[in-house]
Amino acid sequence: MPVEVIMPKVDMDMSSGTIAAWHADEGAEVKAGDPLFDIETDKAAMEVESPASGRLHNILAGIGTEVAIGKPVAWIYAPGEAVGPPPESDDGGNTALPANDATAAVAVTPAPAAADHVARTADRQGKARATPRARRLARDHALDLSGIAGSGPRGRIAAADVEAQALETRTGGTVAHRPLTWQAEAGPLKVHRSGTGDGAPLFMIHGFAGDSATWQPVEPHLPAGHPVLKLDLPGHGKSPRRQIDSFRRLARSVVEAFDLEDIDQAHLVGHSLGAALALALADVRARRIASLTLIAPAGLGPEVDGAILTGIARASRRESLAPWLAQLTGGAQPPDEGFARAAMLARRDPALRAYQIDLADTLFPDSVQSFDLNPVLSRLEIPAKIIWGRSDRVFPWRQALRAPGRVALHLLQDIGHMPQSEAPEDIAALLSDMLRITDRSHAPV
Repeated sequence: MPVEVIMPKVDMDMSSGTIAAWHADEGAEVKAGDPLFDIETDKAAMEVESPASGRLHNILAGIGTEVAIGKPVAWIYAPGEAVGPPPESDDGGNTALPANDATAAVAVTPAPAAADHVARTADRQGKARATPRARRLARDHALDLSGIAGSGPRGRIAAADVEAQALETRTGGTVAHRPLTWQAEAGPLKVHRSGTGDGAPLFMIHGFAGDSATWQPVEPHLPAGHPVLKLDLPGHGKSPRRQIDSFRRLARSVVEAFDLEDIDQAHLVGHSLGAALALALADVRARRIASLTLIAPAGLGPEVDGAILTGIARASRRESLAPWLAQLTGGAQPPDEGFARAAMLARRDPALRAYQIDLADTLFPDSVQSFDLNPVLSRLEIPAKIIWGRSDRVFPWRQALRAPGRVALHLLQDIGHMPQSEAPEDIAALLSDMLRITDRSHAPV
């Protein structure tokens, strides 16, 4: 029976916590006691340890998600244990920590009582407040925590704050004061793997300024039996910052990454810029593509709100990033503060921001899409569908009307540029339909 990973209670007044970061991907092997995810409340930022060893599956809460105390966020499966849909929680809606043997209360460092004591002592003695991981990193880099500004609640220092200070120290303290620059890097693009099964895998490509984590809200709702491969684009996530001077060169790097996986048949799924790259990949590897799903795709018209893209790329603090993130959603409720804080933690590296600023200028010069993939879409012969939010502010959804009639079109009311985050169950259902249809068409007669 899988071990349920729950949102722990780290202080007496806490009723919920926000996922700030995951230290392991879906399907990754984890060890008991290793850091598993970070949480933030209005009082503390904490690192949560894995309660058991095994493989992490069915991650229910993505970065920025607020979860009630005692509610499951994921499950850990023993080696060889069958992985299916997320098990039904037996807490009957009770937010208290379950006491049965099948549920392991995750370990938090420091423990709730110790956390209160450490915080009070730090306040009295004027010492810096920092997460355990940040303290370890500070020791490793020989840095004084008192000289580091914290980005967490009440100024608590997070690991990303220490890493940013370490980078600035290595470069002579000039990172914050010189023009943003970056150095080209070599190496293959990172592909994150999760899920198991004999079905054709899903090969998923995120959009501009995102990473593989964009698919976390959708993954728990996908049907079993199809492995999931999530690509990080150059200069995004864990992929190297490759020199990219055109959309064609960027597309070539995606084709190379796909070829390295040696996949016979794959279901391509792309979002935004990633959808344009998925379409370009399908054009040159059509025999190896079972289906194509494009979510708010780039490349179908010249119009783009370049201010949103460059605003996100340039933002150097949560306060400047949050308003741009709000432009990505279509509902009345913008992303909460926890989501913006977590997003900024992933974007603190000045070199990452510099790279993405240059990439935006290359692909969207003068706020225009520099590439046109309508001819590719017109000659497409594989099953394909387009999914678009009617409230998308980045790319006008009416660009989808240029698609040929054989391409299915799904328009989502009150959804913006991030359907996979705003309506993950709807996206998973549409993907499941595509898998079911194509699996049936390839079945032996």
